[in-house]
Formats: sequence, structure tokens, C-alpha cells
Amino acid sequence: MRKIFARVLALGLCILMALPCVTTKADSTQKYLALGADLSTTDKKKVLDLLGVDDIGEYQVVKITNQEEHKYLDSYLSKSVIGSRALSSVTVEQTSDGSGVNVSTENISFCTSGMYRNALVTAGVENADVKVAGPFKISGTAALVGVMKAYEEMTGKKISQKSKDAANDELVTTGEVAKNIGSDDAEKLIADVKQKVAEGNLTSSSDIKNAINESAKDLNINLSDTDRQKIQDLMDKISDLDLNVNKLKEQAKDIYDQLGGSQGILDKISSWLRTVIHWLSSLFS
Repeated sequence: MRKIFARVLALGLCILMALPCVTTKADSTQKYLALGADLSTTDKKKVLDLLGVDDIGEYQVVKITNQEEHKYLDSYLSKSVIGSRALSSVTVEQTSDGSGVNVSTENISFCTSGMYRNALVTAGVENADVKVAGPFKISGTAALVGVMKAYEEMTGKKISQKSKDAANDELVTTGEVAKNIGSDDAEKLIADVKQKVAEGNLTSSSDIKNAINESAKDLNINLSDTDRQKIQDLMDKISDLDLNVNKLKEQAKDIYDQLGGSQGILDKISSWLRTVIHWLSSLFS
């Protein structure tokens, strides 16, 4: 009897070993919701309303913990700014190829939608609609952690630690530079410099410095030495990433164009041409 049992057990083990390992598959058609783990019942209801979530059952839900927030942001922000509670929440939905990254925010005071979008492109996020909300006015710096976590779950693609680090660095750096030159100019500048770095495959500090100076001049932005160095450090880090250059250029250009960067340069060229024509006209008359 024992021999028969042993043979059956051995046969069963062989069958089990031959079966493929079954894992939960990522589902890009499913909507994802990343909730701050420390939301109260009242705060959670407020956040869900702001995110437009009527039925939480329609979403795959992941939690963002305060420990995760500190893990990714302690290098760039003081612990007091990050706080002791995870409140930022986001929804992430995969969209069709070529649609890019689109972000909207509610109750977020420090990070603009453009800042999130810029940073998510650096992280390698593609074709996604993202909504970020807080239960009341909060900085929103930690929401990026939730977006990347939800995106990984949704696509089954792991975002490298280097990419996550660069994305978080970019979000904070853009916010700090924006304090001195304004959000729109900060977003345009970062997008334009990043496009130059990607397009020219710039890796040396001198080349990146020249790209920063060129972009600042083109956009008529006066940078302090401190802000210039912050952008330099960020771009040194970004240049070391294994990025999809074409996607990065395309997305950075979209951001830049949306903010009116290209139009601004075209206006300058148009104005210059009008001046030249007027001068020639007066000369011949």
C-alpha cells in the first residue's frame, strides 16, 4: 500500500513539475487606482469623488504607503515636507498607442500637470491617462510614486530604480526652479533641454551645460546659477538612462508645444523678419 501511495505521489509531483507556472497577468485594459494608505474614510470618499471614481469595483486597487514615499523622495525633500501620512491618490488608464501621457490634478499645490507629465515620460510611461488628487490641498510630490506603481501593475513592465530616481528628481527640481521662473517656463525649459539631450545623445557636462544655456536663451529665461546647477545635475542623471530616445523626443516636443514654446520661437522669427522687411523697404524708398 505504501509503495502504491509513493508511486502516486511521485507521479503527481512529476505532473505538477511539468505544468507551467501560473501567475497573475497584467491587464492593460483594466483601470488602476493607487490610493494613499493613510486616507480616512471621509478623505477617501473625497478623493474618489475628485478622481471621478463612482464604482471602485471597476478598478484594480494598489496602496501607496508613507514608507514608499520616503524611499523615493528622502533624497530630494525634507522628511517634514513628505510628512508621515500617504494621502496622494491617482487613477491610471492605458490609452491607445500614440496618445501620449495626459495628466489632470485636483487639490495639488506644488506639482502641475505638466511637471507630472514631464517626469512620467522620463520614467518611461507611455500612452496613459492619469488623474491625481488629494483630499485637501497637498504638495502632491508623492503621487508620482503611485502612478509608477500602478503603471507597473497595469503593463507588467518594471520601471528601473534609476528611472524612478530620475523621475522623482525631475519632479522636485522642476518645482524648485518654478519658484523662481514660474511653472510654465520651468516646464518648457526642462522639456526643451531634455529634448536636446536625447536628440544629441549628450552625455558630457559641458555639452549639457551648453544645451541649458541655449534653451534658456531661446525661451528668454533668466536662470540663477543655483537653478542652472540643479538642471545640470538632473540632466547628467537623465543622460545616463536607457531611454527610448524617439519617444522621449516626441513627448518632450508635445509638452513644449502645448505650453506655447514653439510658437514663442516662431513669433520671434516672424518679428525679426518683419523688422528686416521694414528696413529693406525703407532703404529702397
